[in-house]
Amino acid sequence: MEKAFSIILRRPISLILAGRTDAGVHAKCMYAHVDISLEERAVLMADNYPYWRRLESLLPATIAVQDIIPVTEDAHARFSALSRTYEYHVSLVRDPFAQRQATLVAPGLDLEAMNQAAALLFGRHDFASFCRVHTDVKTTFCTISDAHWRTIDKDHCVFIITADRFLRNMVRAIVGTLFDVGRNKLSIDAFKQIIEARNRCAAGQSAPPEGLFLTDIQYPPSIFTP
Repeated sequence: MEKAFSIILRRPISLILAGRTDAGVHAKCMYAHVDISLEERAVLMADNYPYWRRLESLLPATIAVQDIIPVTEDAHARFSALSRTYEYHVSLVRDPFAQRQATLVAPGLDLEAMNQAAALLFGRHDFASFCRVHTDVKTTFCTISDAHWRTIDKDHCVFIITADRFLRNMVRAIVGTLFDVGRNKLSIDAFKQIIEARNRCAAGQSAPPEGLFLTDIQYPPSIFTP
């Protein structure tokens, strides 16, 4: 993206991303911001979009540009975000077409128990138990506003979680621990104790990365300009 922008605007460009994902994790939604002049903005926002098409032509097939949106000078792709939403997709049968977009899990998961445990995540908590160790962050507190499992069909289910911020490896660690609940290896009370322990060693193994998708990032409407 930086190389493509630099070619079009004919100067070195640095993008600030909304965040990062672990290797193997997907992003259906991602935002980045860049500081440009009014003249450069006019080039990118031209009605006939010649530079838009050129931008995509310079990118690999794994990246698609959805929109270029003017924002206020103090808007920040990472720090202005109000919330982020992730989905973790699970396949209960071997599916060659979904092997890179879902994690294969043996059937028999108790989704009701997993949802009861997931409900304990709601609110503001210290999620150190689900954070990769030796991570350089000021706080391991996060506020989760949604966390639930949903059945897509008899062979697929998805975990949806929304929070104001996420720690490194947090969603995968939560999902891996919820798998233990769904397999009756871990009680709901024990899951609560893991949250309270604030110790990564207390939680379960991290789920594989291929099932995880960043699907939404919300920003305050006030940062967007005409």
